[in-house]
Amino acid sequence: MECTVSWTGAATGTRSGMGFVAETGSGHVVNMDGAPDEKTPANGGRNQAPRPMEMLLAGAGGCTAYDVVLILKRGRHDVRGCSVQLTSERAETDPKVFTKIHMQFTVSGKNLPATAVERAIAMSHDKYCSATIMLGKTAEITTGFDIIEA
Repeated sequence: MECTVSWTGAATGTRSGMGFVAETGSGHVVNMDGAPDEKTPANGGRNQAPRPMEMLLAGAGGCTAYDVVLILKRGRHDVRGCSVQLTSERAETDPKVFTKIHMQFTVSGKNLPATAVERAIAMSHDKYCSATIMLGKTAEITTGFDIIEA
């Protein structure tokens, strides 16, 4: 896996002093931007794209949601939707790592057993999701879920 991240803030005509573009090995492009810095505007972003740490959190959510759907499908459950809302806390001093992350899943389907959803989330959290397993080295990760009949 590879990715190239380039600073766009030095380019003439850019609107953000802390903008970055990531080009992934699979050929996709993702923009990122820093938060505005009122004291030193040249050192801040313009809030035109997600922050890098937001992307990290989003990646963890995508990784675990992927696992949950795949595990349920492999278990021959009629899963029709899955979303996960992540809330987090970060350390107050540098490095401002994630210290707490809560993942609230909403899974929809037909006759989904709560035990199957709970098991899929646990398997992702404990065995399959590389992102959450790495983040679990600094953050307490908790989960919850709701099932919607669809």
